[in-house]
Amino acid sequence: MELRQLAYFVAVAEEGGFGRAAERLSIVQSAVSQQIRRLERELGVPLFDRSTRHVRLTGAGERLLPEARAVLAAAHRARQVAADIRAGTDGVLRLGILQGPGDRIYRMLNELAAVAPRLRVRPRRLPLPARLSAVRSGELDAALVRALTNAPGLELLPIWTDPLYVALPAEHPLTRSAMLSLEDLAELPLRLAPREDNPPFHDLVTDACRVAGITPPQGPPFTTFHETLADIGVAAPSWTVFYEVAGLPEVPRVAIRPLAEPALTTSLAVPPGPPTPAVRHLLDVLTRLT
Repeated sequence: MELRQLAYFVAVAEEGGFGRAAERLSIVQSAVSQQIRRLERELGVPLFDRSTRHVRLTGAGERLLPEARAVLAAAHRARQVAADIRAGTDGVLRLGILQGPGDRIYRMLNELAAVAPRLRVRPRRLPLPARLSAVRSGELDAALVRALTNAPGLELLPIWTDPLYVALPAEHPLTRSAMLSLEDLAELPLRLAPREDNPPFHDLVTDACRVAGITPPQGPPFTTFHETLADIGVAAPSWTVFYEVAGLPEVPRVAIRPLAEPALTTSLAVPPGPPTPAVRHLLDVLTRLT
């Protein structure tokens, strides 16, 4: 059974004849008659009574007419949805997200809903390697990543930057400054998480220190973020560097100061080549929010 056969069937029923249906469809009458006969053979029932001067629906034809109309309407809706998906205004956008300030993610989703209200965003929070692998395999359409400068097989499109912050003892003389530079911290032991915990961020900090011409002494081991900050407040002077995730922490005897540079860049990892319409909408929204 073909959609065109159903369309011819509906046209003949609505026009009351093969000739008028052919005119409506802009085809020859013989083509309409041929396709209707094929449809009747496939269904195993006559659809029209041809014994009179006027073509009339049989009982079977009368029963099947609303079903044919429903099928054609569903096909029309499917074509429309496909067209909207091609335009990026409908469909599903599978997006890898990262832990961070929720307001920015919520604003992104709200803006995207205003631009493409039928586009459903399906966010997934995965570790960085799994996030990148999912974009490469097509499991995700795009993924937000921090501090990453290279991702083989993917394109990284910078989206926004965030400042880094330094945590150091509140009584240290450096806290008199409203903002610190890496050069200010050159002699103070640095507590930095092992590279395997977060390679892009670790490389960002160590590369920035090298560019600044400093090699801070290695501080005590970095355990967890909150344990490390608590220890900074009571142990021998040291410092650590971090980015904001859920607001700046308040820890007794610990001061937080912004770091002049480097900044932390968040990028959108996408497959190479022109972005899909849905990803293009996302990029437009992210550009407006920065």
